[in-house]
Amino acid sequence: MAGLRVRVVAEIAVLAAVTLVGAGACAFDPHRAAVGALDAPPASAGAATGASATPGPGQGPAGPVEASARPAPVTASATRAPAKPTPAGTTPSGCPQGERQRDVEAYLAQLGGFGKVTVDGLQSAADCAAIKKFQQRYGISPANGRAGPTTAEVGRRLTSTRTGDCAAGPGTTICVNLTLQTVWVLRGGAVVLPPTVTRTGMRGYATPAGTFTINRTSLTEWSVPYEVWLPYWQHFYDGDGFHETTTYLHDASIGSHGCVNLLHADAVKLWELAGVGTRVYLFGRRAGT
Repeated sequence: MAGLRVRVVAEIAVLAAVTLVGAGACAFDPHRAAVGALDAPPASAGAATGASATPGPGQGPAGPVEASARPAPVTASATRAPAKPTPAGTTPSGCPQGERQRDVEAYLAQLGGFGKVTVDGLQSAADCAAIKKFQQRYGISPANGRAGPTTAEVGRRLTSTRTGDCAAGPGTTICVNLTLQTVWVLRGGAVVLPPTVTRTGMRGYATPAGTFTINRTSLTEWSVPYEVWLPYWQHFYDGDGFHETTTYLHDASIGSHGCVNLLHADAVKLWELAGVGTRVYLFGRRAGT
């Protein structure tokens, strides 16, 4: 009888121990290394993991592909390494292919000055370099050579600008096409600053069309109502003036409070070319205002 009691007590102790180990495996992290070892990836799993990892040559968008589709391993006797697979979304040039490739090629070919481009809708190393140069010149971000909507829209605006539409005076005239959102400078009828991009007043603050004169300048002007510095300030009408942009110029969802925003390089150039007494001619109207 005493032996039976000893055996029952022993069995109860074993059962309790098993129950406690099971609870610990779920509730305490230190135990997971011991009892959860079967959840670990196999030793052959790749080192790059996570959503941001680039799929390897044997990895498809939805997981591993069949073994027969994987490239053969490189042996020690191989004389040269196999070509690396081209990452998804890029071309052999290393540049991403944009949905407006052909349009951008055509705009750059028409504008000139950005390098050789081939108008065929196919990305190449030369196209990539030209598009990057264009994007850098006009403050388009990212400047990665991809011919996307912003790059195409800037190209369209610039190639559509006709400098002869500006009613220039005998001296220096700053011309602003409010419809195309472009600006350029004429001196004695000759172009001294080719058309470049701008952003004018948004809805409720439309920059007015008309002929004005720059009457006050400041290298850095403090805007009292908006509490921001306005670099290379050149005032021409009722609080409106030219200045370097304080936000991303190509964010078309916003605009100025009537001023003519410029990229840094253009604001500096305009500062050098213009000044008090310079004629300003604005025409057209920004869409949505």
